[in-house]
This record gives sequence, structure tokens and C-alpha cells, in this order.
Amino acid sequence: MRGLCLFLSLALFTSTVFAQTTALPQQRQKLGGTEPTQRIAREVLHELLMQTSYTVFDNLAFRVEGNTVYLYGQVVSLGLKSDAESAVKHIEGVEKVVNNIEGLPPSSMDDRIRRAEYRAIYGFDGLSKYSWGTVPSIHIIVKGGHVTLVGVVDNPTDKQMAEMRAKGVSGVFSVDDQLRVAGEKQK
Repeated sequence: MRGLCLFLSLALFTSTVFAQTTALPQQRQKLGGTEPTQRIAREVLHELLMQTSYTVFDNLAFRVEGNTVYLYGQVVSLGLKSDAESAVKHIEGVEKVVNNIEGLPPSSMDDRIRRAEYRAIYGFDGLSKYSWGTVPSIHIIVKGGHVTLVGVVDNPTDKQMAEMRAKGVSGVFSVDDQLRVAGEKQK
């Protein structure tokens, strides 16, 4: 799924705040138009970002094909998985929602790693700016001691620093850095 998602910046709406909700590459070009699929994609993005239980430890992604919305990602709370699906189902023009969001298994070890990763990344002066806003820009997904970083950063140095900080947390088996640098094309 690594190459599957393209992280959208909330720059569609403001130029300084980044969202972590993602869409497939073909959706990115469609978000600015007026076709029904483009309108649906904009509304899906909005609905996912408005989920009150969406946190820095969750990752939501989507793809729109005609009147069908495919949801992807990982969430700590199964409530968020069902809330996201419910919110998207009510968008005018959406006929079907395929919910492929993965619920992360409960684990006290993973919870400890999440807290430690948050402190390591957002407690660092050079990266603390990414914690500003309702939903922080760097998302920390932890499953079985393995960490995945997703989101958008301003430059390659910040991307490298976030990965280094994440790798320095005790008890982490691996770190998969999927952060995207704003303005760079996805591979």
C-alpha cells in the first residue's frame, strides 16, 4: 500500500496547515474540479478530517471510483473505522462504501511506543511545528512494535530527522518512513 496513497495537504483550503487524510494519486488531480467524482472526493476528505476521534496515531486514506468510495488506513479505535464509513455513506452521490480500514490490535506495548514516539518527534524543537493544528502533520502508526510514519513535512531534512527520532525510541523493532515532502512528486 506504500505506493498506493498520495498525501494531500490541506493547502487545498489553506496554505499552511497539512492534513493527513490521503487519496490515491488519480484523486489528487480531481479534487479541484466540479465533476461529481471530484465533488465526492472533496466531501470525503472533509468528512474524514472532521472525525473527532481522528488522532496522530491514526491514518485515513480513500479512493473514489464513480459512486464508490474505498476507505483505507489504520486506526487505533474501531469506533473511528465505523464513524468514517458512516460519515462517507451520507455524502450525496455515494452509492457504496468499501471499508478496508484496519483496526490496530490493542497492545500496552504499542501504546507505550506511541507515547514515546510522540514525545521523541514532537518534543524535538525542529519538529514541534508539525504538532500545530487540530490534527498533527506527522502520523505515528504502531503495530506490534513496528512504526510507520505517514504525513507531510516541509523539507527532506525534517523527513530525515523524524525518521531518526522515531528509530531512537526503545522497544521499536522497525521504522517505515512514508513521510512525503510537500511539493515533491510521489515515486
